[in-house]
Amino acid sequence: MRLLALARAVAVTVLAASSVLVAAPASPAAGPDTQGAPEKAARPLAADPINVYPPIQGPSIWDRFGQTPPSSHHRVFSNWGYLNDWSVDIYQNPGATVVSPFGSKTASGSPVSVRVVTVTPGCATGNLADGGWRIGLEARNDATGAVVGRADVMHVDRKPDAIAVGATVGPWTKLGETGRFRYSSCYQVNGDTGAHIHLEVINKTRYSCYIPRAAGTGLGDETAVGRVGTENSGPQQAC
Repeated sequence: MRLLALARAVAVTVLAASSVLVAAPASPAAGPDTQGAPEKAARPLAADPINVYPPIQGPSIWDRFGQTPPSSHHRVFSNWGYLNDWSVDIYQNPGATVVSPFGSKTASGSPVSVRVVTVTPGCATGNLADGGWRIGLEARNDATGAVVGRADVMHVDRKPDAIAVGATVGPWTKLGETGRFRYSSCYQVNGDTGAHIHLEVINKTRYSCYIPRAAGTGLGDETAVGRVGTENSGPQQAC
């Protein structure tokens, strides 16, 4: 479950009515994360999953143009030497608050802590103007001390200085904002309605899963989009 703050003001961003063609980025990342890491071997894992939520505070849209379903969307980052399990683009116009996608408790109610493990420009050029920040987050079951999974949140704009490797973040800690970057092989977007966060998720062992839904489905703060800590047999599988 995701923890709601006692007092929280959410600025609801009205989605622009205009349409825009958005192509999947051809090469969003740099370095060894894009070099075809091996697939994970299936290993036993005690099932106490953590929900994954949209990394955008307030309303957002799942796979807005039907071009980035997690069943086939490119995965470009790696963790623990393995290519991430699944990815999806979640849309909101520039200026929306970006937050951690991890829930605050496991399915059994154990508390979850999240820390920052990666902060780097997301695109191969190393230029933030080409696609913003990649922020990697790690979720831990505090009852057992076990690391359960990680998420890479890509195309983050206006990252606060406090969001650095080693920082602990809560469900509503601001990681930055959605932004619109210049058109490039890393970010092929022609209008504000194409602004999105590229989300990638991975289990520590075995495989995480996504919750399937139709392209263009509206999401809210409490809409689960996937889970880590599951025991799926391979990548890009539905829960």
